Amino acid sequence: MHYQRPQLYEKQWNAIFTPKDIFGRPARFSLTEASTKTGKTVGCIAWLFEQALKGKRGLNYWWVAPVFGQAQIAFRRMKIAIPRDLYESNEAPPMITLMNGAIITFKSGEKPDGLFGEDVYAAVIDEASRMREEAWHALRSTLTATRGPARIIGNVKGRKNWFYALCRRAEAGEAGLSYHKLIAADAVDAGVLADEEVADARRLLPDAVFRELYLAEPSDDGGNPFGIAAIANCIEPLAQTKPVVWGWDLAKHVDWTVGIALDEYGRTCRFERFQGPWNSTLEKIVSSTGSTPALVDSTGVGDPIVEMLQKRPNTRIEGFNFSAGSKQKLMEGLAVAIQQREVTFPDGPIRIELENFEYEFTRTGVRYAAMEGAHDDCACALALAVMHKVRANRPLMISEDVLRWSAAGGSRW
Repeated sequence: MHYQRPQLYEKQWNAIFTPKDIFGRPARFSLTEASTKTGKTVGCIAWLFEQALKGKRGLNYWWVAPVFGQAQIAFRRMKIAIPRDLYESNEAPPMITLMNGAIITFKSGEKPDGLFGEDVYAAVIDEASRMREEAWHALRSTLTATRGPARIIGNVKGRKNWFYALCRRAEAGEAGLSYHKLIAADAVDAGVLADEEVADARRLLPDAVFRELYLAEPSDDGGNPFGIAAIANCIEPLAQTKPVVWGWDLAKHVDWTVGIALDEYGRTCRFERFQGPWNSTLEKIVSSTGSTPALVDSTGVGDPIVEMLQKRPNTRIEGFNFSAGSKQKLMEGLAVAIQQREVTFPDGPIRIELENFEYEFTRTGVRYAAMEGAHDDCACALALAVMHKVRANRPLMISEDVLRWSAAGGSRW
């Protein structure tokens, strides 16, 4: 059985197989900013396999992705792409050994220290915009003794990452680097992607999301769903006013229990963040919240906690169950409140968590989530408080006594 390289369109070929630097010389490191589904992965699978095919027994070739699950995707795709009689595979760790003895290993960049030590003869860095910079530093060291080449690929994800910065150096003409961009239109022209799919994505996705995912144009906010500038505009000292609602996110594993209270103007006026056993957590919530309405995370272990809180005298506790759909709607509501400056909060952990949020494109749409490894307890507590306040301010929820008082000349509550 013989290996047949997949058919690549011209821009794929130039970016992956024959990259050149500003002087027209073969470039050791080729960087490709690409929109989704433009063929960057299939091209790099073919390139890395062919690099290893030219190697010999014991030589290492690596595919490195931000997380292990992404590395496994490339591992499975390479096994499908190459003839079965040319290799043997190992599942743990994912590894392909070719008939010449060369070894292709699929690794995660989650723990950069684990990448040091080996001599690597060629490598692919996948989803580089989501990769920790320390992983790139470690991988670069493994290519030093061998002078091995690398193909560095990824979707655009804002401007605040090492991949974006290195792409700008390559684009400016730094020797030894080659810069390329593959966008949806290139894939459509090559017959790799259907034009109607792109048109549908343009119709359904927020403009900033579409531009990053399909046009490879970075947003100034780095893909943050709230907006970095909008977050900064909502920073105010903790208000010394009376709470009208609380939002509580309960600790899971190594997370924090966080409570945030808003006053009648949407200003954060109380902020609690702590870790501890459930009995002390229960008492802390009761003493902080009192009789103020509170929306409390009731997911998983939070369900019995909410039940116990509701049994306490004078408490006004409602539970909120987090699911993929309910959390997305919760965060969308928070995004609106932040962008319209209907809420304020102090600088510190709340701001840090909000700035660490990003959008993720999935087969069911766009999902808002904290970046890999970051906490989201403060963001969830703030979102719960915002949701509870929005509910309370709906006209249908205002009591007849309040309406009569307002009609008689009382101020708007």
